[in-house]
Amino acid sequence: MGSKSDGYGLSDKKGSGKIEVPKINFLPQKPRSYNPKIGLIGAGGISDYHLKNYKLMGLDVVAIANRTLSKAVALRDKYYPKAKVYDDYQELLNLDHIEVVDITPHPEDRLPIIKEALRSNKHVLSQKPFVLDLDEGRGLVQMAKERGLKLAVNQNGRWAPHFSYMREAIKTGIIGRPVSVDFSLQWDQTWIENLPAFEDLYHMVLFDFAIHWFDIAVCFMQGQDPKSIYASAIKYDGQKYSPPALASCIINYDQAQVRMAFNAHTLLGEEDVTTIVGTKGTLRSRGPGLNDQPTMEIFTEKGMARVPLEGCWFKNGFQGTMGELLLSIEEDRAPSNSAENNLKSLELCFAAIESANHNRVAIPGQVMKYEPNRS
Repeated sequence: MGSKSDGYGLSDKKGSGKIEVPKINFLPQKPRSYNPKIGLIGAGGISDYHLKNYKLMGLDVVAIANRTLSKAVALRDKYYPKAKVYDDYQELLNLDHIEVVDITPHPEDRLPIIKEALRSNKHVLSQKPFVLDLDEGRGLVQMAKERGLKLAVNQNGRWAPHFSYMREAIKTGIIGRPVSVDFSLQWDQTWIENLPAFEDLYHMVLFDFAIHWFDIAVCFMQGQDPKSIYASAIKYDGQKYSPPALASCIINYDQAQVRMAFNAHTLLGEEDVTTIVGTKGTLRSRGPGLNDQPTMEIFTEKGMARVPLEGCWFKNGFQGTMGELLLSIEEDRAPSNSAENNLKSLELCFAAIESANHNRVAIPGQVMKYEPNRS
């Protein structure tokens, strides 16, 4: 065995100096002049964050539809007092002056609404997860293309400050090609106890939550195709809710690997860490939660920098998704959060759930549907 003097197992401390913080444009963008009339369909809890941030952006929401009209009225009065309210979404879609609709209901209810919105010649921002069947998703993508419409997905995690900075930094080549990505999250999600929408969702972690991490993994690993995936989900005695609180996943590429570890029942000492190691450097973000990642670090051969981050997930994220859709309409290009792009994220998610359900390796792209229950 070597001694400490041999330097066995010790780094030579390359890049231990300080460098200037690289200028990376990671904040949400919005159009220069395009500000269309927007309609919101679905006034559930998440819609509050949508409208709060649209108001901050100066966007023009003119109509809100929800089958329980009182919910639409409450949101209208809180954010857009002049907006019209409807209990039938078709009435909203019949309004010719509305160009963009934000559709927030759950996937089963959302699919026919998206179809009707496209038939009504509206650009669409769909809530995540986009669809539960890849073929249905591809059909919607084709339908939008045939009508010359933009169809985007509200994968708002892409604009969380730390994820957005990392995504854009990778594009500059500052850390070279990513060879490993590690997500390690320990958080307290016991607030879902006795809430049927979550208690009845077996893969609450891998599906409802981790969809954001599958999505950002696709962004980080752009240009590299996943070859296989292995995932697991574990429930333990003493949990306060029914779905497994522990989950993990390994995604293999030809020359890279993405690893995810989740504990959604961390009552003390919550932490969220993301580390991306590339061929030329490393990016790392650490904080007590996904909405609280105040700084991140960049390590290169020239040295390291601590990057102050502006904003938070629940602000930047919701501004980023709609802002990118509107900007893509103004510039007549595909949005970076297009439904077509998001299908790659769903391929990872569906394959991970297939793997966890059957305790075997799955191939992304070969699992076409979301399988909710363990076989």
